[in-house]
Amino acid sequence: MTKSFDWQKQTQKEWDNQASFWSERSKNVWDLGSRKDIIPFIQNHFKPGLKIIDIGCGDGYGTYKLKKSGYDATGIDISKKMVDLANQRFNDTGIRFQQGDVNQLPYSNNYYDGIMVINVLEWTDNPAKSLKEIKRILKINGIMCAGILGPTAGPRAHGYPKVYGKEVILNAMMPWDFLQLAKESGFQLLDSYGVYKKEVKDHHINGLSRQLKQALSFMWVFMLRKIEQ
Repeated sequence: MTKSFDWQKQTQKEWDNQASFWSERSKNVWDLGSRKDIIPFIQNHFKPGLKIIDIGCGDGYGTYKLKKSGYDATGIDISKKMVDLANQRFNDTGIRFQQGDVNQLPYSNNYYDGIMVINVLEWTDNPAKSLKEIKRILKINGIMCAGILGPTAGPRAHGYPKVYGKEVILNAMMPWDFLQLAKESGFQLLDSYGVYKKEVKDHHINGLSRQLKQALSFMWVFMLRKIEQ
């Protein structure tokens, strides 16, 4: 990666460009699509009233669902256009949305009870650095719900120009990589589940190891507890 390629700026530009497209489909993704089970999953592990931040909140619909579920929810995203859409869409809900970088979060240490970070860490240029910053703002014994795209996710094709030596933002971390990183970073796995494309049926994955199941997944969703400062 040359010094002229600024990963953060390119990420912001990419998501600014995708803001309108994502906003048109986010409700369906959260209510009926690949993210439909995330809020119920969180409810199984997070007590109502906890202070939760949605990192990579996009247009804010997932944050809004957290708020509706009884949490003190806040949203942050690297894209200004996404944050503007979130503030317009949910301006009467009391949710605070702001622009910010996962590598430089504007919050004090041990501030949040919980964190939701869906399809963010695998798109950073240094996931270990990003996870360290996320961990910093999470309380000891706080819980993080993280979604990591699997090998069958369409967005992975975004990184294809890399084969020609082009500098692009790409998803280079698989679910099994993330789990190892999380454990090495002071997190304990509490629970997880896989999200699959409709062509993958139960009989395709029954009896497989977790890693083989992840190899067929569109996304893997983890619930982890911070056990080290």
